[in-house]
Amino acid sequence: MQYSELRRLADTSRFNRFHAAVLFWGALILVLDGYDLAIVGAALPSIMKDMGVDANSAGLMASSALVGMMLGAITFGTLADRVGRRLLISVCVGLFSACTAAAGLTSDPYSFSAMRFLAGLGIGGVLPIMTAHMAEFAPARLRTRLVTLVFAGYSIGGILVALMAKQVIAAYGWQSIFYTALVPMFLIPFILLTVPESLPFLIKRQRFAELRKTVGMFAPDFTIPDNARFLPPEEATSGNRPVAALFQHGRGLSTVMIWTAFFMGLFMVYALSSWLTKLMAMAGYSLGSALNFVLVFNIGAMVGAIGGGYLGDKFNIKYVLVSFYALGAVALTLMGYTKSTELLFIVVFVVGASTLGTQLLAYAFAGEFYPLAIRSTGVGFASGIGRIGGVVAPVLIGWLVSLKLPLEQNFFAIGIAGAVGTVAVMLINHSRSAAMQARNVTTPLAPATARVRVAG
Repeated sequence: MQYSELRRLADTSRFNRFHAAVLFWGALILVLDGYDLAIVGAALPSIMKDMGVDANSAGLMASSALVGMMLGAITFGTLADRVGRRLLISVCVGLFSACTAAAGLTSDPYSFSAMRFLAGLGIGGVLPIMTAHMAEFAPARLRTRLVTLVFAGYSIGGILVALMAKQVIAAYGWQSIFYTALVPMFLIPFILLTVPESLPFLIKRQRFAELRKTVGMFAPDFTIPDNARFLPPEEATSGNRPVAALFQHGRGLSTVMIWTAFFMGLFMVYALSSWLTKLMAMAGYSLGSALNFVLVFNIGAMVGAIGGGYLGDKFNIKYVLVSFYALGAVALTLMGYTKSTELLFIVVFVVGASTLGTQLLAYAFAGEFYPLAIRSTGVGFASGIGRIGGVVAPVLIGWLVSLKLPLEQNFFAIGIAGAVGTVAVMLINHSRSAAMQARNVTTPLAPATARVRVAG
């Protein structure tokens, strides 16, 4: 049986309990992932005071997790296409849960940075895997919305940190917020038992009984003949060169532009995730008020991700993404010049929708761009290369903060990344994307056994 038939079957399936379960796990894991990442930004002023570090050192401490995220996205994203997503998701959850909790036990910037680096491996690794996983099973007409709903969990994690940090840090110290990150460890057995495996991986490992069961859950009206043989995707038969495949079939320039867009998007996201609380404190707001801005930022990000996903399914996702990057550049520039507190909350909301929300939409875009057999690799490398922007951002903004420049210049520096990201997305050849090419295949797959072609 040609894999393309299973692919079209998933594309044309109706949303059911199977899809809801994949969505649930994806969103929940991203809530935990976003929580672990946002912890440092919320606790950074308290950590700086407790450890006696300046802005430059704090920037390096915040970047340690981002270096880990860069390596984790590239390593685990690529490895997932070879050893299975379910196992790698569990490994990533274990890493970021245990190591974030361990960071709360540290008392110096060096051991803290080491623990955050290890946690970053898991935080960065799970993002591309969950993107590819939701994109694989989602019906085509809902794919962008479902992927961005998964990533809305990322913003919910940030919201939880903002809500908890004000009370917990004040009452029990910054360490306590890190200890709560140990809770996801208890979910690992359930992940191993219930999360479905990727179809190309099951075909490659010849786990046909599990394959039939999975297909039966997302397409219950379709029956696979007992004597069917399964042929892997064409990309999977070209050897173990998933990275090289990112540049084949006219995808080379677009891959580089996707990497550039991710670099700029993640620069904006992690500049704000690491320094928004501190920048608002510099503007004269108390810790509680500054964390309120973080809360509004993450609410905006969630609205931007869901709204962007809806627009991406209704219109050309490339142009939706271009609009979001451009809006982010404008909103960040305005943020430095807005003096009214009420108006500033509105601007911060828009900034969240058009920076973190944009990046979540970019994951959905990358998930649609690459063929399924190299999707985890494609999204993983885009995320990993983009993490360089995330690593640079806290250090650069920390340096700018140490120069005591006017506040608006800090926000303008972040906004420049949005303008560059706008140009990068415009240069992507969307006609080469897997989603666009799949839409050009007009022959539907009927849900009946008569349409199955049995190889051999």
